[in-house]
Amino acid sequence: MRIAILAILIFAPLFGVDIRAKNYSGKVKFIKQINLNAKFTNYPFAEISDLAYNRKKGLLYMVSDKGILYTFKANFTDTNFAIKPLKATYFKRKNGKRLRAWNRDTEGIALDKRGRIFVSREGKPTVTQFSNNGVKIKNIKLPKALSKAKLRSRNKSLESLAYHPKYGLLTALEWPPKGVDAKVQTIYSLKGKQWHFKMQDHKKNAISEIEVANDGNLLVLERAYNGFFGKFVVTLTKVYLNESKAKYCKSEVLLSIDSSKGWYVENFEGLARVGKNRYLMISDDNSNFFQKTLLIYFEIE
Repeated sequence: MRIAILAILIFAPLFGVDIRAKNYSGKVKFIKQINLNAKFTNYPFAEISDLAYNRKKGLLYMVSDKGILYTFKANFTDTNFAIKPLKATYFKRKNGKRLRAWNRDTEGIALDKRGRIFVSREGKPTVTQFSNNGVKIKNIKLPKALSKAKLRSRNKSLESLAYHPKYGLLTALEWPPKGVDAKVQTIYSLKGKQWHFKMQDHKKNAISEIEVANDGNLLVLERAYNGFFGKFVVTLTKVYLNESKAKYCKSEVLLSIDSSKGWYVENFEGLARVGKNRYLMISDDNSNFFQKTLLIYFEIE
């Protein structure tokens, strides 16, 4: 099994991009898959942690773990997409200086209905509004459940961010706080509302990203990584926020990308809605030669 997984990780990209296991059929329709090698003058393109799409302006934003904001011109059809790099910039403080090294771990990005940019960071839980040139505008006040959360580590903080037309900005901790069942996750509205759901029962499973679906419910990327030779599973789950009358929200697995079942799995961290029932998913290459920045365009049927 370990040899098979190793072969998939090393040789799959050499034969074109297709993460699917043989004879896959399911609710997710894969439209286009590419290995993204974007070029930006004076800025490395690596470690992409999330993306967001402004449909009115046709702009696709990406953020890097290194505190960089990338802007692309983007166009999506039912059967294809095209993106073109426009600019990149470091996230900066109000004085125009780059964020301090310990404060650059930008993990999630979301746009509100006005197209304003919000970014979540790890370490101390933080959500910040930035300009489209990466300059800090203000920090957003967090509910006490987040600002006072006892993190399992500084690197298990706000991994994800999304904007909901009814509930505003939504986020989640990568791992539940200390003292909470590791298999029960919470979605937090920055307005104070919470929803709970049970994650998939994979060892070391965590949330890597969230996105709001067309019907107002939530898509959640779960990631379970157990070392280079272990099983690697990325799960796309739908969590029904609008049906949360019980203690736990109803949830449904839409896609299971499992390295032990013939899938080619990368470190998928980003998720964005780009059209009706159509989404992008992107992987973080960890600045590692053997990993790729895969951009997957898909539809939920």
